[in-house]
Amino acid sequence: MFNDIGPLELVTLVVLAVLVFGPEKLPKVIQDVMRTVRKIREFSESAKEDIRSELGPEFKDFEFEDLNPKTFIRKQLDNDELGLKEIRNGFDLKKEMAEVTDAVHSRDTDSPSSSSSSSSSGSAGSSGGRVDMTKKPEEDDRPPFDADAT
Repeated sequence: MFNDIGPLELVTLVVLAVLVFGPEKLPKVIQDVMRTVRKIREFSESAKEDIRSELGPEFKDFEFEDLNPKTFIRKQLDNDELGLKEIRNGFDLKKEMAEVTDAVHSRDTDSPSSSSSSSSSGSAGSSGGRVDMTKKPEEDDRPPFDADAT
C-alpha cells in the first residue's frame, strides 16, 4: 500500500502523528484507523464475491485486476493459445533491418557479382527486381514526354 514512502518520510509521519495526537492518544488512533481499513477491505471483498456470484459459474475465476487495460493485454499476450511467442521469436529484427538497408542502398544480399552483371546487361536498371533509387536515370530510360497528358 505504501510502496513509494521512503524511510525518512515514514519517520516524518510518525513524528508528526506523535505531535498532533500525543503519545497517549496515538495507540487509540492507530487502532481506529486499522479497524476502518479492515472494514473497507471486508466490504470490498464481499462486493467482489457478490458480483462473482451474480455473474454466474462461468465467471468464478474472474479477477477484477483484469479490468485494468494493461493487465488485460499483458495476460492475453502471454497466452500460449495464440502462438504469439513463436511469432515474436521468429522475427530477426537485425536481419530484417539489414535487408531493408540493402534494398534502399540497392545492394544485392544474395551475391555481389550478380548486381554488377545485371546492372550492366539489363536496360531496366534494377538488380534482382529492385529499383535503384540512388542512380540517376539516363536519357534513354525516361518515358516519352506527352504534352497533352500534362
